[in-house]
Amino acid sequence: MNLRVSVYKEFSGFSLTAGFVANSQRVGIFGRSGSGKSTLVHMIAGLVEPDSGTIELGGEVLFSSKDRINLPPEKRRIAVVFQQAHLFPHMNAKRNLFYGYRRTPAPLRTIDPDELIEVLDLKKLLGRNVETLSGGERQRVALGRAVLANPRLLVMDEPLSALDEGLKYQIIPYLTAVFERFQIPVLLISHSMNEMRLMTDEVVVLHRGKVSDQTSPEGLARERMGWTRAGYINLLDLKNPRPQDGLLAFDWGEMPLLLSPGRNEQGGMFELSSKDIMLFKRHPEAISARNLLKCQVCGKFDLEGRVGVELHSQGQRLIAQVVNKAAEELEIRCGREVYAVIKASAFRRLY
Repeated sequence: MNLRVSVYKEFSGFSLTAGFVANSQRVGIFGRSGSGKSTLVHMIAGLVEPDSGTIELGGEVLFSSKDRINLPPEKRRIAVVFQQAHLFPHMNAKRNLFYGYRRTPAPLRTIDPDELIEVLDLKKLLGRNVETLSGGERQRVALGRAVLANPRLLVMDEPLSALDEGLKYQIIPYLTAVFERFQIPVLLISHSMNEMRLMTDEVVVLHRGKVSDQTSPEGLARERMGWTRAGYINLLDLKNPRPQDGLLAFDWGEMPLLLSPGRNEQGGMFELSSKDIMLFKRHPEAISARNLLKCQVCGKFDLEGRVGVELHSQGQRLIAQVVNKAAEELEIRCGREVYAVIKASAFRRLY
């Protein structure tokens, strides 16, 4: 993606001034509600006209107030997936899915419908009426419809915000599979840090109608470590679970991680708060927590009275969080050897 944006838009009581250049394949637009995220991407898609500025995609000018260029949405070839699926109620899932595909000129149809149906696991849904589909199934059909329009940019406007937490994390693997398989540039709007980290490569941050930062998802997570109760969230891809001493052992580096049973019987993506990692200067003699990791400090970052401690253990990386005084007492510095202790119950499976 080569997206260049410099726009201004004023509404009653709100104005948006945004300028950035994005070259990553998967770009996130991050910010709180009311920061201007949807307004920005709707201008890019041609659904809202800026008061002034320019928008370029792949070297083509989509909008220029100076040159009086304003391509209509259908000529921009930008597909939008909204918070609500907005499927046509008088069509079944299959007719909804192929709606944009049938209106796309044959030379531009580069995506194989059968392959997309397999990636999104839609085959069993095709004959069903849309009113019988769950929220997650509707969003998968809406995503498939947008992708089959063969767009040069896929805009996703808070596509998971209308789903509950469980459904949200069921959909993310489908989204990432589509991104990776079909290599369509993606602009993802969200106020969720996890969604940014799991689905984007670059993040444009909006605050009160202005671009306040442009960074990596990892940089964003570290910068905002002290803004939430959970602190920094470690994302761990854990595999091959097997019973061990009443717990579940997962492959992670040279030694397994032990997790409490429950909904953790399968491997997948797990989250672990930096606040749930306790650090010791020396090997503790006896602990009730089941995970004891010998680590080396390879970095640290300070934020509002807290210290993020980057740890390497068994070829893997974790970030723990301690207060300034604890960092002094632990003598936290690069190269320092410490022991990390994690309860088996501290992990939460996302998908």
